[in-house]
This record gives sequence, structure tokens and C-alpha cells, in this order.
Amino acid sequence: MDLHQLRCFVAAAEELHFGKAAQRLEMLPSALGRFIRLLEDDLGTRLMARTTRSVTLTDDGALLLKDARALLAQAEQLASKFRSSGRKQAATVRLGAIDSAAAGLVPMLLHDFRERCPDVTVQLVEDKTIRLLPRLLSGRLDLAIVRPPEHPDKRLELSLLFYETAVVAVSDQHPLAARKRLTIADLAEQPLIVPERRARPHSHDLTAKLFAEAGLEPRIAQIADEKQTIVNLVAAELGVAIVPKWTSRMAARGVRYVRLAASDMNRLPLAAAWPRGTRDPVRDAMLQMLQARLSHYAREA
Repeated sequence: MDLHQLRCFVAAAEELHFGKAAQRLEMLPSALGRFIRLLEDDLGTRLMARTTRSVTLTDDGALLLKDARALLAQAEQLASKFRSSGRKQAATVRLGAIDSAAAGLVPMLLHDFRERCPDVTVQLVEDKTIRLLPRLLSGRLDLAIVRPPEHPDKRLELSLLFYETAVVAVSDQHPLAARKRLTIADLAEQPLIVPERRARPHSHDLTAKLFAEAGLEPRIAQIADEKQTIVNLVAAELGVAIVPKWTSRMAARGVRYVRLAASDMNRLPLAAAWPRGTRDPVRDAMLQMLQARLSHYAREA
């Protein structure tokens, strides 16, 4: 008998429906059924009576449900106690950030945080949202600055921070580089470099939405995954790109960033994410700092 088997049993006993219980635990019904059968084998008794139409608890199942809930609550309290103790001793926070936030928000945040908590070590990981969120769930990160996903995982807390504006990256040799402001109409005939949607849905969709708002079709000439790669392709005069404003802080010779005309569509959301239901005094101190200085950081975005 292990804790995972007990979690499967409690979910099935509370839902009395294997499909709903499996969905709650984000696993396949067949896997859920297998774990419950293993638990029954370990205990030597039937816990559930199952038919094609219904699931009911046996007397032993009803008896186990109360004790299983108490055991799981005790196990979580014990784990939380040692996590909190270890975090206090380690005084380390593991922070993930997408590239534009790592270039713009994170330096300001860490400067302010170090003044308040000088003894805390910050381990920074820069990556895409689709790679940072699984690291939060696996416990390899404590906090991440990300684009909010289209379908948020219920195991994560998400707090919208503010919206980044976008600018147009052009080669400094491009005729548009001399302009102080550009409109989407100015980009109508320009070859565009955009990120692949699966990797960066917000940035990819921003270009599409801005062109749709203007009643135009974008001329996508190149798909590139990384922001730094996109900027380098712009420098090589292979096209122009609509990028978050903080991208302009990335090192790139031969690129100029031109302001894009105001639009309700010109908004890239930035959010903080962390595991739901967890307590971490070091991480929470950073979140408090982030919220306290939010209006200042937003002005820079």
C-alpha cells in the first residue's frame, strides 16, 4: 500500500465514477482502476463494487475512506513541514522566466529583492512557458514569470501581473528604421519573422491579431523559435518582427526597435505562476516584493 494508491482510492470513492476520478487526477481510467486493484490485493479485501453502470463502496471501502483521508492529510502536513524547514535553511528561491521577462522584469525584481533579502540566493532559469510550467509541477522551480496558458493546470496558481507592449524590430539598414512610429499598414508588404505557435502562442497570435484588426494578411516569411534567433534574422535583413518591448534589451547589433502605433490588441500578458496549495516563505517574500513594486515594473513594459 502506498500514498498514490490511497489518493486514487479516495478520488474514486468521493466521485463514485472512475472517469470523473481519473480526470480529477489527470490520469487514464484504466490506470486508476489498476492502482485500486493493487490496493485491494495488498489489503486482501474488496473496497468497491463495480458494474458497468455504477460504483459503490463496500463496508471495508467505507471504513478505509475515513482513515485514508486522515493519512493523506497527515502525509501532506509532514511534507509541508519539512519543505518549509528546508527552505528556511537553504534560503534559496528557484525562479523561472520567459526571455523577455528575463531581459526586462527580472533584473529590476532581483535588484529590489536583494535589498530586502540580501541572504537569499536566486537560481534563475530562462525558458519558454511550455517548459517552465512542468518544472513548477515537478518541484524543480518555486516561481515562474510566464505567459498565462490557454488551458491553465488546476495544480498551479496564476496571478496576472500586467501587459507588455510590442515594438517592431527592423534592420538598421531598412527604410523603416528611420521612422519614430509604425502602423500595421506600414508592414503590409514586409516579410515577417514570427515564432512557432506551439512554442509561443501569445507572441505568434499577436502578429495575426494586429493584422486582422487592420484588415490585412501578414506575409510570414520565416518561422523561428527563439527571440534571439528572430532578432538575429532581422539583423540579417531577412524580414521584420513584432516583438515584446523588453526584447530590445537583448544584445543584437544592426537592429532598431520602432514603436508600434497604439492598439487594444497590442498587449502581451505576463503572469506569475507557482504550485497551488504550497507554503514557501522565501518564494512568498519574492511574490510580495513583486506585488509591491508592480506599478513601477509595469511602467517599464
